[in-house]
Amino acid sequence: MNVYNYSVKDLSGEMFSLSNYEGKVMLIVNTATKCGFTPQYEGLEKLYKEYKDRGFEILDFPCNQFLRQAPGTDEEINNFCTLNYGTTFKRFSKIKVNGKDADPLYQFLKKESKIPFNKIKWNFTKFLINRNGEVIAHYDPNVKPEDIKKDIETLL
Repeated sequence: MNVYNYSVKDLSGEMFSLSNYEGKVMLIVNTATKCGFTPQYEGLEKLYKEYKDRGFEILDFPCNQFLRQAPGTDEEINNFCTLNYGTTFKRFSKIKVNGKDADPLYQFLKKESKIPFNKIKWNFTKFLINRNGEVIAHYDPNVKPEDIKKDIETLL
């Protein structure tokens, strides 16, 4: 199993297969617009601009499970991120990352990275995926995007 086996809802509500990213290095992030870590969008966009031409993608999954810090519709969240942080990487529909209703992709990511207690701690937890769709590492929310550049470069 790898991330290419999963499909997720895009912003239009259509199912999107992650096999579209086959052969790319990915950073998968659960995000929120009203969180102390929200300014990490700036660092994520810098990473994306720096590496996208070398086969790097960022997949943004807004999640409202942590103190409801991702309020609003998918469109409102997308507009906020575009206007305030100039993000250009792919954003998907809001999902759940913990509990019985956790998205199957996140169930897989947590299992593969051996997240303690199978529970995402908070917004802006990041998963690094290699070109084979395998989970290579996960980073807690306090790890800034620029702090994982070396790991991304190694995979590229």
